[in-house]
Amino acid sequence: MISNTVNRQSNIGGQLQTPTIHIDADPDEMDNFAPETGMVTSAREVPAWAISLGVHVLVLFLLWGIAGIAMPEQQTIINSVFEEVDEESYKFDSTTQNDQVGNDSSFNVLGPSANAGDYVVQDPQKAMDEQLEEELLDFSEPLTDPIQQPAEALLTETYDSNGATEHTGGTKGAIDRLSFEIANSLRERKTLAIWLFDASLSLKKRRDMIADRFANVYKQLDHLNVGADRALKTAVASYGSQTQIITPEPVDDVTEVVEAIRNITPDRTGKEHVFTAVKMVTKKWLSYRTKMRRNIMIIIVTDERGDDYAMVEQVSAELARYGIKVFCVGNASIFGRETGYVEWEYEDGFKQELPVDQGPESVNAERLALPFWGGDGNNRKYERLSAGYGPYALTRLCAETGGVFFVADQGSVHFDSNVMRDYQPDYRPVRDYIRDRDSNLAKAVLVQACQQTRQVKFNPLTLQFLATSDNLLRNQIGTAQEPAAVFDHDLAEIHLLLARGQKAREKIKEPRWRANYDLAMGRVLAMRTRALGYNRVLAEMKSEPKSFKKKGSNSWSLRPSREIKAGPNVKKLAKQAIMYLKRVIDDHPATPWAMLAERELGQAMGWQWIEGTMNVAGVNIRPGPDADPLTLQLAEEERRRREMAKKKIKKRTPPVL
Repeated sequence: MISNTVNRQSNIGGQLQTPTIHIDADPDEMDNFAPETGMVTSAREVPAWAISLGVHVLVLFLLWGIAGIAMPEQQTIINSVFEEVDEESYKFDSTTQNDQVGNDSSFNVLGPSANAGDYVVQDPQKAMDEQLEEELLDFSEPLTDPIQQPAEALLTETYDSNGATEHTGGTKGAIDRLSFEIANSLRERKTLAIWLFDASLSLKKRRDMIADRFANVYKQLDHLNVGADRALKTAVASYGSQTQIITPEPVDDVTEVVEAIRNITPDRTGKEHVFTAVKMVTKKWLSYRTKMRRNIMIIIVTDERGDDYAMVEQVSAELARYGIKVFCVGNASIFGRETGYVEWEYEDGFKQELPVDQGPESVNAERLALPFWGGDGNNRKYERLSAGYGPYALTRLCAETGGVFFVADQGSVHFDSNVMRDYQPDYRPVRDYIRDRDSNLAKAVLVQACQQTRQVKFNPLTLQFLATSDNLLRNQIGTAQEPAAVFDHDLAEIHLLLARGQKAREKIKEPRWRANYDLAMGRVLAMRTRALGYNRVLAEMKSEPKSFKKKGSNSWSLRPSREIKAGPNVKKLAKQAIMYLKRVIDDHPATPWAMLAERELGQAMGWQWIEGTMNVAGVNIRPGPDADPLTLQLAEEERRRREMAKKKIKKRTPPVL
C-alpha cells in the first residue's frame, strides 16, 4: 500500500506571481517603477478596481506565507511502504484454545499462558487495516496504539498463587494442574517426567487417587497434541528409608505405570528421605538432560517434609544448575509448628489422627508453642492451624528450581491468597535467612523464644476445689499452686527474652516478622496475666477461705472474669497484652496471626470464685510422707469408668508413619 501526499506549498507558490504595490507611494516615485513592472505608467492611471485587487492579492499572499510556516508542524508526510501482510503469520495453533483441563478443582480457569488463545479470535489483517485508516484520516491528533483489553478469563480467574505455593482444590486438582506444566514443557522440547512417591503408609490413599487420575492426565496431554513422536517419557520411583526404582527405564506407555503405583511396597520405617531420593533419580536419568537435551520434571507426591531436609541447599543448587524443575503435591505446613497430623483409619473403621513432621513453613518456627486456656474446648483448630504454605525445605526446592508446591490438603481453615501474598515465608537460601534474622534483635529473640517454649511443660489448671472443710480446701489449693508457679516462671523468662527486642521491633519492615513478634508478646503477656492472677486468688483463698452463701454448697470453682483483681502489676501486664493483640488484629486482618490474637483476646484474663455443689462418690486419702495427692472421684467419672470397664475395647497399634 503506497501513500502520496500533495505538497500544497509548491502549487500555491507556482500559481501566484504578484508584485508588491505601495498604495501610499508618491506619484513621482511610482513613475520610477513603471519600466520594471510594465503594468502602470502613473499612480493616477490605476483604476480603483485594480487597487482593490492588489490589496486582496497582497492579503492572500501574506496568509499563504503564514500557512506555509505552520503547515510543516501540523502535517504528517507518510512516505513509507507497507507490504502485504501474510495472514498465515498470524495464525496460532488451535491447541492453545483447548488448554483447559481438569475438574473437581477450584482452579477451573485458564492460567496466563493458556489465556493467550483468547486473543486470536479477532482477524489480525482487519485490525491492522482499521488502525491504519484511523491514522490517515485523523492525522491532526497524536497517534497512539489502542490498549489491548485483557481476556475475560484473566479478569475472573481464581488463580491462587503464593510465590512457590498454589492451591488447586485437593489432590485431583493438583494432578490436573500438573498436566498444564507437562504440556508447557512439551511445547518447548521433549520431556522426561519423573514421579517420586512417598511410600509411607499414610500416603496409600493419595497414591491410589493419583493412580486413578494418572491415565486421564496423559489422555488430556494426547488431546492437546503435545506428546507426539514419543516426546513424553515417564519414570516412577518411591522412597522411604531407601529409594526404589519402579521403572528401570523411562516408558512411553503409562498403563503399566498405573499398576506399579498401586503396588508400591509400603515403607514401615517411618523415615522419608525425599531429598536423597531426588538426588538419586537425578543422577540416574541426568543423561536425558545433558545428552538427549530433554526437559526433566521431578514430581514429588508426599504428605510430610522429609527427614533429610538439611540437604535442601545442596540438592536445590544441583538441580538449578541443570535446569531441572521440581514440583510437589503435598500437605500444607502447620503454622509455625513442626508437627502436623494425618488421619489414619484402622481395618475396623476406627479413625485416629497421628503425628507426622509437616513443618514449619519457614526455616525456623516463628510461633510460640503455647496452649490456650479456657474457651469452648475447640482449640484443636488453633493448634493445627495452617497458613496455606508448604513445608519450607520442599517449597524452597520447588522455588529454587522454578517449580511449584501444590497444596493437596490444607485443613478446614483457609485464608485469602491475595492477603497472604504479603506474608510469604522467606524462600531465600538458609544462610540468607539466618543473616537477616540475626541482623535484627527482635527477630533473633523471637526465634529463641519459640525454641524455648518447646521446653515448657504446661499442666492444665485445677479449677474446682472441694471445700467440705477449710483444711481440705487449703491442701487442694497448695497442690494446684505448684505447677502454676513453675509455668509462670517459664513464662517470665520468655517475656524477658522477648522484651530485649522491643526497640528493634520498630525497625522491622516485613509484615510477617512484625505480626510474629507482636503476637508472641501479646500471648506471653496474656498467659502471664492469667498465671499470676491464678496464683494470687488461690493464695488469698488459702489464707482466708470464703464462706458459702447458699445452702448445700460444698465447693468453690474458678471461672474467667473480665475484671482483674490480682493487683496493679498484673493489671499492667493485661493492659500491655491487649495493646499488642489489638495491634495484630488491626494491622494484619484476615490472617492466621489475627485469628490467634482474637482467640487470645476472647478469653478473659481475670478470675472469680463461684460457689457450687460437687457430687462426690468417694474421697481417697493415703496418709504418709509419700502419699499421693488428694484424689477426687466424681460420681460422673466413676460411672463412665465402670461403663468402659464393661466394654471390650479392641487393642489397636498405631502404625509408624
